[in-house]
Amino acid sequence: MEQQIRFCTTSDGVRIAYATVGDGNPLVAVSAFFGHLEVEWNDPDTRAFWEALAAGRLLVRYDKRGTGLSDRNAKDFSIEARVRDLESMIDAVGLARFDLLGISEGGATSIIYAARHPDRVNRLILYGAYPRLFKSPKLADPVLSLVRSQWGMGSAALAYAFVQSGDPDKVAAFTELQRAAATGDTVAEILEEVAKIDVTSFLEKVQAPTLVVHRKGDPLHPFDLAREMAACIPDARLEPLEGDIYPPWLGDSKAVVDAVRVFLGGERSASAAAEPSLPSGTAVILFADIVDSTALTERLGDTAFRAKARDLDATLRAIIREQSGTPIEGKLLGDGVLAVFTSARQAIQAALACGRSGDDAGLPLHLGLHAGDVIEEDGNVFGGAVNIAARIAGESAAGELLVSGTVRDLARTSAGVTFEDVGERALKGVSDAVRVWRVAQA
Repeated sequence: MEQQIRFCTTSDGVRIAYATVGDGNPLVAVSAFFGHLEVEWNDPDTRAFWEALAAGRLLVRYDKRGTGLSDRNAKDFSIEARVRDLESMIDAVGLARFDLLGISEGGATSIIYAARHPDRVNRLILYGAYPRLFKSPKLADPVLSLVRSQWGMGSAALAYAFVQSGDPDKVAAFTELQRAAATGDTVAEILEEVAKIDVTSFLEKVQAPTLVVHRKGDPLHPFDLAREMAACIPDARLEPLEGDIYPPWLGDSKAVVDAVRVFLGGERSASAAAEPSLPSGTAVILFADIVDSTALTERLGDTAFRAKARDLDATLRAIIREQSGTPIEGKLLGDGVLAVFTSARQAIQAALACGRSGDDAGLPLHLGLHAGDVIEEDGNVFGGAVNIAARIAGESAAGELLVSGTVRDLARTSAGVTFEDVGERALKGVSDAVRVWRVAQA
């Protein structure tokens, strides 16, 4: 693959360099902070990452104002100016609809664009992104002063902050990229503007299905911010990855590529844990309900109970999305949390995590899982399988997860848990007895 570099001009007169590579459904990438299209393309790790994402699609990247091949004389580095860069580039390429990938600070730009242009963004991917910047001591005033006064040492300091556990050669390559991308003064001005970013109010306005990919050990952008962001975007799920290196093309870059490509409808990684696939129309159903909510309401008071329940509800929905499940709207704690999954393994992991969160909140849960055909209608799901999941949950003790034999068969070799046969149960409204199993983390 070879990229084609062209130029466009923003509404405020700034020249922007952009590159296209590949062919197919368009994916627009908004990279972080500062970059350089040519330098990145000539680096083996970076090029391999972008080529993997470009396989089977049209990949569009660009250098932000003040950086790379774009206008180095730009003065406005605000988030609105960065949105103008993106808008101008998209119009120049002539894209009507596309998928959008925002990396780190580029995530904020992408969130604003997706919220303002729901008719153009098919799907949104956010890697290492955040709704507002976490105040990191590694990017405190002394580092900014060093960046301005001695850009050589300053770029090295930033590189070690971004690539903490990387080998020295990777750190050196990232340092050289930063030096090629911009001057020290420009980098310091960009970082000062980045510190002002807060796109929290835009999260609930994003209509595109969204994937939030985040490395758990990211030292500059805490994982909790990613979890919060995924919980606030209406149709989002969180994909946690291992590692503590910021650039997506370093560390386990294959995991990042796999997550993105699967979300966009591409192939799944060959190394993904194998488990039996579910027939079309079949889902794994999770039902969770607070244990003895009436007594808790009387003990805590209605206002206090509802406040705790709402907080727990938000936590459970984030956990469900983190495991690629879909929480059903309109099902609130007290009445029950309902979610559906396409993977029995992920449903079990989500249920166990929900149980731990309920215990931590002092609101233990009944938890049940069943798999079967469901009927989808107006964002809700119905059917006998849903009722069985709710009845199985009702059989569980506080904090206990019970599953049907169907779920146990699907996940027996892939879920990393143990199953204890607790016998057949006569469930209300179900003609035949159902054998259920107690689940414990292995």
